[in-house]
Amino acid sequence: MFDKLHEECGVFGVFNTKSDLTSQLIYYGLFALQHRGQESAGIAVSDGEQINYYKDEGLVQEVFDPKLLNFLSGVHGIGHVRYSTTGGTTYENAQPVVIVSSVGQMALAHNGNLVNTKILMKELEDQGATFQSSTDSETILKLVAKNTIETGDVTEAIKKTMSVIKGGYSILILTPDRLYAFRDPMGLRPLIMGRLDDSYVFASESCAIDSIKGDIIRDVRPGEIIVVDRNGIHSEHVATNSTHLCSFEFVYFARTDSVIDGLNVYEARVNMGKRLFAETGRLADIVIDIPDSGTSAALGYSAASGIPFNKGFYRNAYIGRTFISPKQDMREIGVNFKLSPIRRNVEGRSVIMIDDSIVRGTTITRIVKSLRRAGAKEVHVMITSPPVKYSCFYGIDTPDRKQLIAARKPVEDIAIEIGADSLSYLSHDGLNASLADAGLGTCMACFDGNYPVPIEEGV
Repeated sequence: MFDKLHEECGVFGVFNTKSDLTSQLIYYGLFALQHRGQESAGIAVSDGEQINYYKDEGLVQEVFDPKLLNFLSGVHGIGHVRYSTTGGTTYENAQPVVIVSSVGQMALAHNGNLVNTKILMKELEDQGATFQSSTDSETILKLVAKNTIETGDVTEAIKKTMSVIKGGYSILILTPDRLYAFRDPMGLRPLIMGRLDDSYVFASESCAIDSIKGDIIRDVRPGEIIVVDRNGIHSEHVATNSTHLCSFEFVYFARTDSVIDGLNVYEARVNMGKRLFAETGRLADIVIDIPDSGTSAALGYSAASGIPFNKGFYRNAYIGRTFISPKQDMREIGVNFKLSPIRRNVEGRSVIMIDDSIVRGTTITRIVKSLRRAGAKEVHVMITSPPVKYSCFYGIDTPDRKQLIAARKPVEDIAIEIGADSLSYLSHDGLNASLADAGLGTCMACFDGNYPVPIEEGV
């Protein structure tokens, strides 16, 4: 859609003991994480002595083919799909980031965003470092390399690096003979560990491990460093603050079949829909969804209210990143190419339409108009999150606050602007209750402005 918070990034790593199919496993893992980033993709593999890698702009299936995967032979590896939250869309900013220093080769794949990158980068530049990209990911890897030279040990170097970097991150680092996985002390960004035969696997979401028929072991804990080598697996807990897992993972980003920090994403979204009805009591003829993130919540609303669920839109699955974005005066036609109302289901009926969020308000306006043209008698918009009023600085590409419609207007005025008969958002308490089964704290900074990690000036 034209008006959504954009994906973050996805990481996937494998430490094999025998198999030479590492690049193929990473390919399938990244394919399962494609929803987290469509700008670029990359894979780095090690044969035990040397790291080879390839990355480029494009979708996973556009970047890699069988010949290239065969070239990337090795037993250990990491991969990355990217949506830029810092740095532009260029080859240099694609990941994994790979460097060669006096301590050897290192490759890094990173999901998240730091809030103190400028300060850290300047300190490194003052010490003689040069940068090939404009990403915080290269800054993190060069800090690890610098600290490895000083401490003589990569794990100690990661500990030292974690003590100075601030923000949300889940990171995989590959050396020729080891794989390191670590997560920020607040657990803002997800990271899960699994096993496939004798191999250990790490991914941003459980769906990627499921895709290669691996078994889930557990989530990497906030502030934990996991090291895998031929002697097995070793874990160290560096630091833990109160957990602040990103609530938007459950609202929109994560795949419905994923489990994050013990909570099933599908179940969480069904709960959001049920609580929307409990809070609003709104009745209508049918409940429809904005596919795909609104579908589970629409089912929940239908179950709680007794109102029948039906599909309101046909979603064109063949429009991807290569679809030509229309000019401003053709945007409405562009939206209709992606979502086309099913007239038979909505004509002459009052409709409750479930969506996950409203950012600028432009796309939802066009969608409501399309339902009116299809003959809907009433359109009541239900949103499974609180109003998005603040920018995110921890790994979600959010517009400047002045572009967020909920930061500028009250709910009643937004309803009028988007052309809805009514507009309701899930409350903060309702969202918290929907996620309560995880037993973890969540970050809701984009809704309430309470940033768990202080934001550096100029970020």
